[in-house]
Amino acid sequence: MTTSVLGDAFDHHGWASIRLLDTCLALSREQLEMNVPGTFGTILDTARHIVGSDTWYLHRLTDERYPLVDEDSMDLGELRAAMERNAAAWKDVLSAEPDPDEVVSVMRDDGSATHAPKGMRLAQALHHGTDHRSQVCTALTSLGIEPPEIDLWAWGGATGRSTEVPPSS
Repeated sequence: MTTSVLGDAFDHHGWASIRLLDTCLALSREQLEMNVPGTFGTILDTARHIVGSDTWYLHRLTDERYPLVDEDSMDLGELRAAMERNAAAWKDVLSAEPDPDEVVSVMRDDGSATHAPKGMRLAQALHHGTDHRSQVCTALTSLGIEPPEIDLWAWGGATGRSTEVPPSS
């Protein structure tokens, strides 16, 4: 089976988000409510934003086939479960070979709109997740907690998509 050109990127996206949520599950309420200047907000609010936005992108890119979530009321376990569903959903989206030039229009309640091609919106979903995962890692570091390795090379090693070969002696 051939992998979608974006398959690795979205597989990493889901894996990294779930791995980060798993790390956050061990945090105290006080730690989850920590806010680091220059980041989105508290660790919990940022985790909610990561999953809620990811779900929103799926919702918009699939003509609303994937339902939105009420991330503001979700705990970390619920966020993790939603992200697992999202990871599977992204595989379905990519298997349909979306047209990167198809314009997706989003109408806002205030009457404004955004028109952008599907390829750009897919790229934004990935960028958005990476940006906010990085902010949570910064907050964890501020707490003296080693953040999980969630870069693409760590994903590649964990999933067997890449291998390291030491120098021959």
